[in-house]
Amino acid sequence: MSNTKKFGTASVFFTAISTILGAILFLRFGFAVGTLGFWGVILIILLGHLVTIPTALAISELATNKRVQGGGEYFIISRSFGLNIGSTIGITLFLSKAISVAFYIIAFAESFEFLFNWVLKEHNVILPRQAISVPVTAILSVLILKKGASLGMKMLYVVVVVLFASLVLFFIGNTGYSAESSISFSNFEFRNGSDFFIVFAIIFPAFTGMTAGVGLSGDLKQPSKSIPWGTTLATIGGMIVYFFIVYKLAISASPEDMIENQLVMANIAIAGVVIIPLGLAASTISSAIGSIIVAPRILQALADDKSFTIEKINKWLALEKNGEPVNATWITTIIALVFVFMGDVNAVAQIISMFFMVTYGAICLISFLNHFGASPSYRPSFRSKWYISLIGFIISVWVMFKINSLYAFSAFGIMTLLYLFITHKNKHRKGFEAIFANTLFQLNRGLHVYVKKQQKNSSTQEWRPSALGISQDTFERFDMVKLLNWMSYRYGFGTYLHLIQGYYSKTSYTQAQKEIRKISDLFKDIENHVFIDTLISPSYTSAIAQAIQLPGISGMENNMVILDYDKNTGKNLNNIIDNLALIKAGCFDVCILASTNQPFKPKNGIHVWIRSGDYDNANLMILLSFIILGHPEWKKSSIKIFNICEEQDVENVKESLNKMVIEGRLPIYAKNINILPLQDDISPKSLINQHSADAALTIIGFRHETLKKKKENLFMGYDELGTVLFVNSHDQKEIN
Repeated sequence: MSNTKKFGTASVFFTAISTILGAILFLRFGFAVGTLGFWGVILIILLGHLVTIPTALAISELATNKRVQGGGEYFIISRSFGLNIGSTIGITLFLSKAISVAFYIIAFAESFEFLFNWVLKEHNVILPRQAISVPVTAILSVLILKKGASLGMKMLYVVVVVLFASLVLFFIGNTGYSAESSISFSNFEFRNGSDFFIVFAIIFPAFTGMTAGVGLSGDLKQPSKSIPWGTTLATIGGMIVYFFIVYKLAISASPEDMIENQLVMANIAIAGVVIIPLGLAASTISSAIGSIIVAPRILQALADDKSFTIEKINKWLALEKNGEPVNATWITTIIALVFVFMGDVNAVAQIISMFFMVTYGAICLISFLNHFGASPSYRPSFRSKWYISLIGFIISVWVMFKINSLYAFSAFGIMTLLYLFITHKNKHRKGFEAIFANTLFQLNRGLHVYVKKQQKNSSTQEWRPSALGISQDTFERFDMVKLLNWMSYRYGFGTYLHLIQGYYSKTSYTQAQKEIRKISDLFKDIENHVFIDTLISPSYTSAIAQAIQLPGISGMENNMVILDYDKNTGKNLNNIIDNLALIKAGCFDVCILASTNQPFKPKNGIHVWIRSGDYDNANLMILLSFIILGHPEWKKSSIKIFNICEEQDVENVKESLNKMVIEGRLPIYAKNINILPLQDDISPKSLINQHSADAALTIIGFRHETLKKKKENLFMGYDELGTVLFVNSHDQKEIN
């Protein structure tokens, strides 16, 4: 792209205002006032500017945050949303600008209505509008390629003078209708409300001119100054002029005249037969030149960012000559010619409205998310308000569907497919995560603070697991990560810390970074809901002491610690036993996973074993089984409860368990509740081995007092079982 920066604030303002006060103003405002009445069009102007003013403020804000290069709105969106999203919106933005060329040239041809009428009258030939619009499109393209963007800027001053003269003559003009009628604010109407959004779609492109100057970003001396001032002044100034024009039309012509005569302004202005077509021709040709300058620069910026999958296409579109994007201009011309042949201003206006709504909604959303995300790097010198940007985004989307739901769904559908395709071809580039990274960070922080306050202010808390798993054998056994993932899928929260034994140093830090990447690769194909990190510590004991003091990632304090050992070899079991007192000092529930690292067979179910004197653990074990069962991997599984008790207590225990299951609405069938009487000649461990040999997961409670006596023997003797989860509850949990 050219490195010559030629233009200033005046160029942005005049480019925008000449487009705002352009084709739609001259050709369709009379039709709008005739159809909807004064108040109907005033409402359209207000609604339209609820989109464009927030967009103007948002784009001004974004333009002052970082250096803006060529591509205008595309550059701003792509550098805020990431190149994949930016390319998706950039392509639609390019199309909207290219179609705008056709729109303005079709409108330009309407200024020659006198010629078409003369040919019809003198030669009885209906001359098509394309007789003017097609050659004008080709001539403009050649002129831009030969003379460059400076041609449009030179024309601007002439256009503004003609526009100013035509509007002044319009405002001071008079008609017999205004002299005879008694129209005033007191009897202005709002008619044909059912046609409101049809007329809105036709009128809305008039408001889109406010970003015309933004497309010159690559040619501005000071974009951060020129874009905010030029865009904002043009938007507000154009809105004020609109109000006065609608009022003048309403008091100067009958509704019938305004609907039937698209150049009704010529009947009102002094010397209107000449000055109004001249004003229309000047503004539309200027707007067409503006669009034919901006559209190729957007396409060139897309090519510079390698947005198209074939490198030769990118190079071909990025090619420039004398500072002008030659090939991109020819592509723009071809697209414009297709729509010029359509020749219908209203149809083209609806298509343009849809494309611009998407772009404006995206710009407002970027501004809102930047406010909400509060990134330290977001330091614009011009600031809007977050709620203004949010209003602009919501109204943009709402109006799209009100104008034409089919067009709106089609636009979003095409953009979704386009985004998926671009992302598939450019996986290394940022996508949706670039939009929400800071926003999610802020939302997460706010929720953490809120949850923390709620915990402090409430004496009773509904229990759910916020579990912390610690292991140094990640690459040997994966069962703990699986367990945490099951618990975290729907009801709980899980943090897994991979322990690296050693002192914190540059070497151990580098090792930690390598191993976290290795762990991420291990689980990249698994839907993982666990927060995984590394912990560097000189010993297992110090690691536990550090870990149990960490805040929970959910905003809740961690309330459960999970440790694991190899069930086949007993590796790490003694370490766990030696540190249980330390964990219990923090009032944590404790789970010890005896892992076999064998494939789970969830269809074999979860077996929960409750023994005499084990009732403090019972509810936690049942709740954990229910929580694990919530994971899709266990959807075809079931829970079985086994209770070993004295023979005289069998009926009471069974009744109690049945009542708890029913009142607790637990997915446990009565047939799956098994009460086993204690027998002198058969140990509880033998019963467990006998009944749960095929279970996918067996959950067994243990008491801290028993552990002190039996040590590692407490966990031995379950050779027939697969994976076992030993559970010790700090306090009895409620099932209600």
